[in-house]
Amino acid sequence: MPTHLPAFVATVWLLTMLPGAGQAVMVRQTLAGGHRRARATIAGNATGLLVWSTAAATGLSAVLMTNPDVYEVLRAAGGCVLVVLGVTTLRAARKGAGADTPSVEAERPRRWRAAFLSGLGTALGNPKAGVFAISVLPQFVTPDGPVLLSSLALGALWTAINVSWYLLFTWAVGRGGTFFSRPAVRRGLSIGTGVVLVLLGVGVAAGV
Repeated sequence: MPTHLPAFVATVWLLTMLPGAGQAVMVRQTLAGGHRRARATIAGNATGLLVWSTAAATGLSAVLMTNPDVYEVLRAAGGCVLVVLGVTTLRAARKGAGADTPSVEAERPRRWRAAFLSGLGTALGNPKAGVFAISVLPQFVTPDGPVLLSSLALGALWTAINVSWYLLFTWAVGRGGTFFSRPAVRRGLSIGTGVVLVLLGVGVAAGV
């Protein structure tokens, strides 16, 4: 059964708030497409966390992390995802692109899917999420009772906390819409976000 839930919630919440690839992606998506795209990205990220936690609960993550070849491939893929997002952001800033406002209703599902995949790729491509799933979650599960169900429940709680934080975070970014809508501010923030994404991608790929 799960134990010390208050400590688990506090730990996960603090770790989720730490700046990283997820926050950089959320800023980019919120500024580019507003809350609709941010929510799609959050949904994709949550799906990725559920995959990691489910894999950890069934023992697949342990196998993955002990296989150097698979781990290196996953890490390189995750780094590439972040670098591509960063380069795309920098190119948009260079062209002075503003927020993407769908002009055709039919384009919205495609944009939603792209945002969802961005969040999913960021979560799945981050081996640190896998390390968290196999190193932190088991510490709050006792051998007494249904271990698998308890592990899955903690994974769902981890995901819920992550979603709650990013909803609050993107809302705060969106509330500053007037400030962020200024061309100079948007350009500077886009450049900063793009650089952070590229550096994070290189760091993930290099195992830093």
